[in-house]
Amino acid sequence: MTQTLHIVGGGMAGSEAAWQAANAGIDVVLHEMRPKVGTFAHQTGLLGEMVCSNSFRSDDDEQNAVGLLHWEMRAAGGLIMACADSNKLPAGGALAVDRDPFAQSVTDALMAHPRVTVEYGEITELPSEGHWIIATGPLTSGKLADAIAQRTGAEALAFFDAIAPIVYFDSIDMSKAWMQSRYDKGETEEERTAYLNCPMDKAQYDAFIDALLEADKTEFREGETAGYFDGCLPIEVMAERGRETLRHGPMKPVGLTNPHQPEVKAHAVVQLRRDNKLGTLYNIVGFQTKMKYGAQATVFKTIPGLENASFARLGGIHRNSFINSPTLLDNQMRLRSQPNIRFAGQITGVEGYVESAAMGLLAGRMATAEIQGTDVAPPPDTTAMGALVTHITGGAEAKTFQPMNVNFGLFPPVEGLRGGRRGRKDRYKAYTDRAKADWQGWLDRIAVPA
Repeated sequence: MTQTLHIVGGGMAGSEAAWQAANAGIDVVLHEMRPKVGTFAHQTGLLGEMVCSNSFRSDDDEQNAVGLLHWEMRAAGGLIMACADSNKLPAGGALAVDRDPFAQSVTDALMAHPRVTVEYGEITELPSEGHWIIATGPLTSGKLADAIAQRTGAEALAFFDAIAPIVYFDSIDMSKAWMQSRYDKGETEEERTAYLNCPMDKAQYDAFIDALLEADKTEFREGETAGYFDGCLPIEVMAERGRETLRHGPMKPVGLTNPHQPEVKAHAVVQLRRDNKLGTLYNIVGFQTKMKYGAQATVFKTIPGLENASFARLGGIHRNSFINSPTLLDNQMRLRSQPNIRFAGQITGVEGYVESAAMGLLAGRMATAEIQGTDVAPPPDTTAMGALVTHITGGAEAKTFQPMNVNFGLFPPVEGLRGGRRGRKDRYKAYTDRAKADWQGWLDRIAVPA
């Protein structure tokens, strides 16, 4: 008897879960509320739409944990990574994509799959029967969030997330700005010139910080007390922590030389990254903001080179929800109180596109195994995916649980390696070598017989 897997949410996690299950021979119904029901951040009804940055971050699979996660997803035949690779933009050592074609390719792949059916409409309850994965992300609809809270007996935790503005390239003054990746990183000339840079001297930087601190900002409604995720702080919040914070963060000037004034060292640099293949759109890197729209245009136009900037999208802030996974989920990502339901993606408390998709991949694989009557253990915690799922399903402290990006701090130490910065390169290489071997071993063990 054929059993269908229902997946709620067509973002990174839901799309990846559907792809993994369908390719293993499972019939999948993917439920997506957009475009019938919209959200603050989404602009289309496409599956896999990117709502914040267009970057999957570092693609270095030997020295970076997120790059390792890329490697593991590629090894598992991941849809999200395949679509990212086919829509890649120059971004130095990062993996950035042309966001609209990327989402279209995710949508086209799933729509064309004979075992995937996409149904548009809002799911407002947790079904008591059948196999389900809830992958609704941090923008879970109010009705479903209420149903989750009622069923689990615990209110969803929350934090505020911000998005950065996007600028039209032809409105940027290139007599002041220039193209260069930090430290000229990249194998090709296109990669070495993947970022657009706007320099500031000390007076300009100080004036920018003053304008930033004085600008009108979006205020939270009464009763909204959630904090921010540290990996996506609004620039105003960073500036409030100290006037030099931005200059040592997203506006650091190191590794860059202004060809217009090569003898002058910039005090700070604002970087923009290409947002589409045509090169007509650039997003301001690290400039998530909660400033009101009018204030954004005024403040950002004080940046040298952006005096006449036109914006394709201004920044914004929205409330994200996630569950307390260490108390609610078992190591198969199932709801302890209702094991026919799994959770995946950012709603579980992982942070980032890649981490979200990775948890969708695992949930899809685990649900497939259950439907097919096999027993699959979670991947080893020595792998990037194993480290993440171990963290959210019991490794983290439940009382202080907050969204987490993948990082080597989640991995068990490699025996025989000394710590400290001097040994970090060897240590990270040891982590990734071990992870790749263990991940491939896990994939081999759960392979479906031909």
